[in-house]
Amino acid sequence: MRIAFMGTPPFAVPTLAALHAAGHEIACVYTQPPRPAQRGKKLQKSPVQVWAEEHGLPVRTPKSLRNEEAQAEFAALDLDVAVVAAYGLILPQAVLDTPREGCLNVHGSILPRWRGAAPVQRAILAGDAETGVTIMQMDAGLDTGAMRLVEATPIGRKTAGVLTHELAEMGALMMVKVLSDLHAFMPEPQPGDGVTYAAKIDKSEARLDFLPSAAQVERQIRAFNPMPGAFFELDGERYKILAAEIVHPAETVVGAAPGVTLDDALTIACNPGAIRATRVQRAGKPAMEAGELLRGRPIAKGTRLA
Repeated sequence: MRIAFMGTPPFAVPTLAALHAAGHEIACVYTQPPRPAQRGKKLQKSPVQVWAEEHGLPVRTPKSLRNEEAQAEFAALDLDVAVVAAYGLILPQAVLDTPREGCLNVHGSILPRWRGAAPVQRAILAGDAETGVTIMQMDAGLDTGAMRLVEATPIGRKTAGVLTHELAEMGALMMVKVLSDLHAFMPEPQPGDGVTYAAKIDKSEARLDFLPSAAQVERQIRAFNPMPGAFFELDGERYKILAAEIVHPAETVVGAAPGVTLDDALTIACNPGAIRATRVQRAGKPAMEAGELLRGRPIAKGTRLA
């Protein structure tokens, strides 16, 4: 098929690579414009742009698709279908209507649960047992389009980083499967019940709050690994907890307020239960095992973490 691919972050790269390997004609790749990154604020191309250029594919980086010129350029591609994976721009109706088979989206949840920007993190935070990928026929709503294929995977104790990678690989295979025979995967409307919205993650959410249960705190740690990183502060310094285990899961630790260390091994009281940090990162330092950090920077029993 003659395809335009539209995506930006690492999540989108496996789908682009799979479409290319399957022999589809990639007429053009659309991605977000290069953005300032890191301390030097040097413009950095998106992962999708880097991959596309390495494989000789034409790339466009419009700031918007709402103007007539951008829409005319898109229409001139004479597409069978557009494939979208975490593109980051709203597609106006004129763009949605242009390809002969419309626009198909790789969405990282089992719709209608977790429509929106951060489905992976929200699923982990909510304690969902499973999530998955939906190949969706796009319409003008926020992830409201009809579903062509849905597959699930257990969440377990996966971090957002691990789960995102898994869903990206799943979505790539699913999209190739759907495009191999579109008429075998006819669109079905989403259920009317069970709709939830996955709001974009705010960095303020990454500050650890030890008032909830140990299970909830541990989910927060996994949901924000690798980015933005769940953290606490001590003596004005920020510490990210990248991994933790739950201890005393159903017990309220007598005499210890939430956020207070229970020993010198970075076991922290919650309500109820406690978590023991196993992998941490000080500001500006590499990630390390908790024991390694504590040998160089002891945190004594009874320390309150903010």
